[in-house]
Amino acid sequence: MAGVGSLVLAIVLLFVLIFLASAIKIVKEYERAVIFRLGRVVGARGPGLFFIIPLFEKAYIVDLRTRVLDVPVQETITKDNVPVKVNAVVYFRVVDPVKTVTQVANYIMATSQIAQTTLRSVIGQAHLDELLSEREKLNMELQKIIDEATDPWGIKVSTVEIKDVELPAGMQKAMARQAEAERERRARITLAEAERQAAEKLREAAEIISEHPMALQLRTLQTISDVANDKSNVIVLPLPMEMLKLFKSLAEVSEAAKKVMEEGKR
Repeated sequence: MAGVGSLVLAIVLLFVLIFLASAIKIVKEYERAVIFRLGRVVGARGPGLFFIIPLFEKAYIVDLRTRVLDVPVQETITKDNVPVKVNAVVYFRVVDPVKTVTQVANYIMATSQIAQTTLRSVIGQAHLDELLSEREKLNMELQKIIDEATDPWGIKVSTVEIKDVELPAGMQKAMARQAEAERERRARITLAEAERQAAEKLREAAEIISEHPMALQLRTLQTISDVANDKSNVIVLPLPMEMLKLFKSLAEVSEAAKKVMEEGKR
């Protein structure tokens, strides 16, 4: 009888230990436990150590850390009828574990599906130029729409980023030709502006030389000095401007003398 009593006591102690072990719960700092008592939610507990009533209460552990969701490639058509392939990445976290457990069966899958449909919808309402040059604006619009859709589930979407945009080969060639034409246009404008500035400087130089004739002689001497560095060149020195003026003056004096002599003979 003593052996039977000891066996019963051991069995009872074993059940008590199992009962206590199932009543003790520990959750990490980044986790919360949503407690159901007889099928009804009584709240979230944690982090740390807490107790539940076995058989009457059940705990569902929810991770509160930020998750990274890779949105698969979506094929869609932009507002200006250009087919594109776009993928994105979504950063979200659980802010209300009770809503996350009670309002949606699989919040990760649900968020993924919302992100995919929203990505196709937003890209379909944007032009190709906006998709390529105003990506930050589209990212903010995606984040706002997805965050509003997942808010009833206790989920906060912090960031949405469009990663890659794949264009058809024909469109890539057309854009390359457009970019080349734009660069050519800018090059011609730059060249024309340089010619205009050069013409302005030449006009200013001509005005200075006309006011100071010696400047032309100094420029001539500078040119001769530059050419003289190459011994293979033949340099022809022009007459100074003063010599030409002297010859002109002598010719005028000679004409005046001839006129005086002719009048004297008369």
